[in-house]
Amino acid sequence: MSIDNLQPTKFQRFRKEWIEPVVIALILAGLIRSFVIQPFKIPSGSMEDTLLVGDHLMAVKFLYGLKVPFTDKRILKVRDPKQGDIIVFKFPEDLSKDFIKRCVATDGQKVSIEDKVVYVDGVRMELPEYAKFEDNHIYSDNSRMYGDLNRRDNLAEFVVPDNMLFMMGDNRDNSNDSRFWGFVPYENIVGKALIIYWSWDKTQPLYKCVRLSRFLDLIH
Repeated sequence: MSIDNLQPTKFQRFRKEWIEPVVIALILAGLIRSFVIQPFKIPSGSMEDTLLVGDHLMAVKFLYGLKVPFTDKRILKVRDPKQGDIIVFKFPEDLSKDFIKRCVATDGQKVSIEDKVVYVDGVRMELPEYAKFEDNHIYSDNSRMYGDLNRRDNLAEFVVPDNMLFMMGDNRDNSNDSRFWGFVPYENIVGKALIIYWSWDKTQPLYKCVRLSRFLDLIH
């Protein structure tokens, strides 16, 4: 056999220099997305002014444990979700949708809302730094004329069930959250919001639509 016959063909060189690195990169990207971090974007104003429409963020997936495929089990957990965490989760009423809210209480804690003020285990919860109210009106907890809005500002005390979270948006008067549709099961958790890597406001002209001041902001 001549030396020439031992030389790799053009396809072999192409496979080694291009196909194999691309396949490896795609596999690594898939593993990172599945188990480490995952990008999300903010489509609504329910977390204003902590998170704005047009913010793109990374969520850490392994902090609360890696979910074992086709089960509800989690392994290699760093810690449990805790009060104040901003969490991405599968919407309990439609698992195809990702929601992001702030954890107000975890399982076993007692929660009540009195005229917009949240109490957890009898302690008044201060509003997060960039959270807000936009409506001065307070809906009574015993008035039927407002339907579900009664639950926005007043809720009688209840206990968060095992393996559940009570979640609320920081834009307290304009958030579709646990006050209206109930608790978030632990198995619905996707990850903890970590950092904003891109932000833009499509309502602004092109020359000023990018929010440079929000780049690499840690989320808290």
